[in-house]
Formats: sequence, structure tokens, C-alpha cells
Amino acid sequence: MSQAIPDKQLLHLVFGGELTNIQSVEFKDLDKLDIVGIYPNYAAAYAVWRGKAQQTIDNAHMRYFIVHLHRLLDPEATGAGAAR
Repeated sequence: MSQAIPDKQLLHLVFGGELTNIQSVEFKDLDKLDIVGIYPNYAAAYAVWRGKAQQTIDNAHMRYFIVHLHRLLDPEATGAGAAR
């Protein structure tokens, strides 16, 4: 019997805030950033990001982002796992 090998942990941060201008990525008030959480893979982060983005769709200045923390933690990583 073989055991399933778990997916490699690829951490992603989801956060958002109100921008000063919709043409830039400068936040209006850093004290009001919404740090949503850290997720073990892109799919989980994307699901949360999408929900938060939909909740704030009426505010054009509000933006949520996904940061690929695994790329910051291991910048030398290459291959399919690092691409997401």
C-alpha cells in the first residue's frame, strides 16, 4: 500500500486595503490594512481573495492581493511548484 504524498507547502498571504489612486498600489492608510491570512497553497488563497474582492466590489479603491510568500522565502526555487 502506498501513501499519498502531500503537496509541497507553498505559503500565500492575502491582504487588502483602500488605495489612494486606482492607478497605483499605494495604500490610503497602512493602519487599516486588512491582513486576511496566510494559506498553504494558491488555490486556498485564491478562494479567500475572491470572496474578499467580491465583498468590496462597490468600492473601486479597495483592492485585495495575493503575495507568493514561498517565492520570498526561497527565491532560488524553480520549476512548476514555484511558478504559482
